[in-house]
Amino acid sequence: MIANNTTYKISLISLKVKSFIELLKVRLSLLVAFSCGFGYVLGAKGDIHWGELLAICFGGFLISGSSVIINQIIEKDLDKLMSRTMNRPLPTNRISVTEAMVFTFLTAALGLWILSFYTNGLTVWLSLVSMILYSFVYTPLKRVGPIAVFVGAIPGALPPLLGWTAATGQLSYEALIIFGIQFIWQFPHFWAIAWVADDDYKKAGFKLLPSGGKKDMNTAVQIMIYTLFLIPLGLLPAKFGITGIDSAIVVTVCGVLFLAQTFSLMRHGNRKSALRIMFGSFLYLPIVQIAFLLDKV
Repeated sequence: MIANNTTYKISLISLKVKSFIELLKVRLSLLVAFSCGFGYVLGAKGDIHWGELLAICFGGFLISGSSVIINQIIEKDLDKLMSRTMNRPLPTNRISVTEAMVFTFLTAALGLWILSFYTNGLTVWLSLVSMILYSFVYTPLKRVGPIAVFVGAIPGALPPLLGWTAATGQLSYEALIIFGIQFIWQFPHFWAIAWVADDDYKKAGFKLLPSGGKKDMNTAVQIMIYTLFLIPLGLLPAKFGITGIDSAIVVTVCGVLFLAQTFSLMRHGNRKSALRIMFGSFLYLPIVQIAFLLDKV
């Protein structure tokens, strides 16, 4: 009997821990951490301090985790309405709102402390701005209109900028270039997801698609235009000496392949084509960032 009770308690604790980890959206937060590290290595220009690199990656992970937890707290009742989110820890009551609030406070506090101790004030302030924009501006705007995508693209593009400022202590045109690439990438990425999840989003009242929120040619054209911008933007790091010609070739090829997927959406206007763009966006950014890093190293 005692053994059974102990096993049951361990099982409950394990479930609780898994639920807290799920709140952090680990895959998304790891991508944020990678982007922070990417920006740091580019900014460091060979003078890498491994303590600072680990700090910006871990701090970025925690800030991202805290932001998405706040998002889930605010949208708890809306998440219950959508099939893609109804099984999250808060809608299923595996985690209470109070527990989530305490967890996000501790996560944010630890993340900001790590950044303040190992990096600099500019990086800390930009991290705080990112968290506020994502949690308290982008989140409520999702039910207002596609302006939410523009606002959400700012914190979404800040991770490499945070890495750069952690390495250099300043904003520069190089920092704005790597910010700009990730900023523009957000639009085809967001809109492809919104196209695929449109039925679910409508249940929660989310309005993220452009052109009146319709899955039509106008939306497909806008996705194509923003994807097209990525090709010249991807060449700027080589133009300004941040990276070299090898990565410029890789980025151009990736940009052309990414762009080609948008023509299928313009032609067919179906979910399958939007899915290809969505998965293409998932591949584009890490491949481009890795190419920049390899060229730099």
